[in-house]
Amino acid sequence: MIPAAYTTVGASLFLLGGLLTCFAGFRLFRVVLGIYGFFLGAMVGSGMTDPGSTWSVMMFGLAGGLVGAILLVVAYYVGVGLIGAGLAALALNFLWKFIGGTPPTLVLVIVCVIGAVAALNFSRLVVIFGTAIAGSWTAMVGGLALLGDPASFKAASAPGIWVVYPMDMLPRAWWVTALWFGLTIAGVVVQMSTTTKAGGKKRKVKKEK
Repeated sequence: MIPAAYTTVGASLFLLGGLLTCFAGFRLFRVVLGIYGFFLGAMVGSGMTDPGSTWSVMMFGLAGGLVGAILLVVAYYVGVGLIGAGLAALALNFLWKFIGGTPPTLVLVIVCVIGAVAALNFSRLVVIFGTAIAGSWTAMVGGLALLGDPASFKAASAPGIWVVYPMDMLPRAWWVTALWFGLTIAGVVVQMSTTTKAGGKKRKVKKEK
């Protein structure tokens, strides 16, 4: 957990990192992997020590963040697979809402494995949609935390990964859901257009040669 004195800094990092991920996730995928690897590692590391010691929490969080960032940057395809698994889990939870309750663990695991394998075959689309969804949510958590929203402020203090990204990712406030989907769609559109243009430029250069 991030000490209270540094929660504003954490929320600002969530906002900036989320916006970068949402609108430039594919073009800067290794950078994004480093950012989210750091976030994840910091959450895990800071939770492994005495929460009453600010210095210990900061050091464990920093160490965990560096390890997480390095692991995800080096393991590029692992990052793609994780995004595919995450998207599959998210879709399953949305669909399961019509049934009621939560999906069985075995079903969730199978769907995540299928999502990870499929992601390796459709990496561009998976990365674009995955980074847009995760980036928009991260940016919202950071932005709402800076505005004083209690739930978002708690998430930005990073007590655990499932607080920042809960399995139930449909908030009760309709405008939060609308904002999330709006940012996601905007991120997908921007990424699809910018990556297409980049690919077109490369093809033109090859033809000229």
